[in-house]
Amino acid sequence: MSSQAIGRMSCNPAIGGIAKGQLVREIDALGGQMGLTADATGIHFRMLNTSKGAAVHSPRCQSDKLAYSEMMEKVVLDSSVEIVEGMVEELLVGASGVEGLRVSGIGVLQAPRVVITSGTFMNGVIHRGEERISAGRVDEPPSLDLPKSLRSLGFETQRLKTGTPPRVRSGSIDTSVLEVQEGDPIPSPFSFRGAGPACNQVHCHIAWTTEKSHRVILDNMEKIPLYNGQIEGIGPRYCPSIEDKVCRFSDRDRHQIFVEPETLRTDEVYLNGISTSMEATLQDELLRSIRGFEKAEVIRYGYAIEYDFIPPHQLRETMESRLVPGLYLAGQINGTTGYEEAAAQGLMAGINAVLSLKGEAPFILGRNEAYVGVLMDDLVTKEISEPYRMFTSRAEYRLVLRQDNADRRLMSHGHRLGLIDQETHDKLQRKVDRCDAARKEMEREYREGKSLLEILRQPASNLPSIVESEASLNSLQELELGDLSSLEFDIKYEGYLKREHSRIERLQRADGIRLPEHMDYGAITEMRAEGREKLARFRPSTLGQASRIAGVNPADLQILEIYLKRGHWPVLEGSESA
Repeated sequence: MSSQAIGRMSCNPAIGGIAKGQLVREIDALGGQMGLTADATGIHFRMLNTSKGAAVHSPRCQSDKLAYSEMMEKVVLDSSVEIVEGMVEELLVGASGVEGLRVSGIGVLQAPRVVITSGTFMNGVIHRGEERISAGRVDEPPSLDLPKSLRSLGFETQRLKTGTPPRVRSGSIDTSVLEVQEGDPIPSPFSFRGAGPACNQVHCHIAWTTEKSHRVILDNMEKIPLYNGQIEGIGPRYCPSIEDKVCRFSDRDRHQIFVEPETLRTDEVYLNGISTSMEATLQDELLRSIRGFEKAEVIRYGYAIEYDFIPPHQLRETMESRLVPGLYLAGQINGTTGYEEAAAQGLMAGINAVLSLKGEAPFILGRNEAYVGVLMDDLVTKEISEPYRMFTSRAEYRLVLRQDNADRRLMSHGHRLGLIDQETHDKLQRKVDRCDAARKEMEREYREGKSLLEILRQPASNLPSIVESEASLNSLQELELGDLSSLEFDIKYEGYLKREHSRIERLQRADGIRLPEHMDYGAITEMRAEGREKLARFRPSTLGQASRIAGVNPADLQILEIYLKRGHWPVLEGSESA
């Protein structure tokens, strides 16, 4: 509705985090913009989970929300993209699929492919105590006509809710009594292509709720929209409101709050951990019960927002809808939460929309290739009953899908698609060559009867110390900091990686068996009723996808394989195959 809303960080101005950092690095390797902008506008960088194994190391940064949005807007305006400001009233659909849309005050925009990224705007309602405001975000009107248009086309819609915490003036907080959280001394960049983090880092802080904080909530349950029946949508289980935390985890006497600056231009701070829909007076009472916040001045009170989403079983793994050819959906409209999940979907939807226009094969990443692939597969094979967010635990091959090797895994795809330039691709190849040369040299060089490779595999050994002690080995000295950690992980985890690749081969065999698009699962009477119902609802593309749908058991899969081997199966009435 406004070009100034491009890249607007309406929730926490942070990029990355557990598994989300992997998504950002994959987006960057495919040619997306998010990592470059995060590096250029980040004000606090940390690599999370460093006390654990390399498979779960995840980069995160706190961004300057104003600088981030301004840079994203400039990138778009400087490109060949034309911006049209307005509210969509109707999708225009013909016999062969989508044909365009009607925009209020502008008229018809013809388009053979359309991508909808509506966020929380479809029938959005903000809740703050008894107050209900029809809005897509604070001070922005909701989209009312678009969800009507989608339902008229046969799409199923449901309701979800998310929320945001109060923003407080930093000068009103006594940070001397809070725990200081420093950024990494050497920040890890998100982008493989840019110059890295651009500014000096600021500190964040950690505060804690108190028994008095919890009493404010428990004594006012009848006033809280989440518990008095005012809110119907289901909220995120893994990022709950403070009301939800206090009620669900009643055994805990305190909950952590991350005090994070929103921008260097104002003194506004984001209180990560106390998202709330309570009325303003209760939010004031809650804040002043927290040590260091006794004199807190609220800039903007927190709120919950309910909105319509399209359950993504109605999509193909390309993000194209099954009901309307040429119509793609991405982001919170598919029931996800998070900037990074939305960016990954938007990138894949955009790529596939263009490939479809060109008449080329779709671009689909497997679960074994990327977190992006895990995300796409989960959306089309799992019931979304709460806002979906990515975790490392969702990726069964996370040892292969590390954040440090996203460029080696995916940049060749980005280059083939025209999103990564030749110079950047050549730079990647030089990095691969450097690592290969260093590995071979370590295999050849022996110290006290052991090769340097064997020495590195010992628990107490690390590659930086070997590089420091082996000044005469040119290939080792040519390694950059990022090369060192990536090569060390590959060598130390080599045995596990071989086992992982064996598992991946089994997955690829199942995912290589395509299922007919118009198979009539309801007519396969040998199969259990639940299996028939779930397969008809999700319409998996491959046998591998079918195996990942809850409610489809091994016996159902065997019956499917029998039909495929026979070479004939029941076909949906009215389909082209019929």
